[in-house]
Amino acid sequence: MECSINANKEGCICTYEPCERKGKCCDCIRYHKNLGELPGCLFPPEVERTYDRSFAKFVEVFGSGKQRGPGDALR
Repeated sequence: MECSINANKEGCICTYEPCERKGKCCDCIRYHKNLGELPGCLFPPEVERTYDRSFAKFVEVFGSGKQRGPGDALR
């Protein structure tokens, strides 16, 4: 499978600039996994902007079932 960096960049909601992994989803996931985090695209935009990418924050946001699903953050 080939990476579509330009298409990925269009859908990337990450607000961290100067991220060198923007559009390189495999690199982004690997980077955040090594830090014990999740990538920003799995959070709603208002949470992504806080840069709290912890698993605890993910559970806080989505654990109640009231928040949109993580895939919805990409739309």
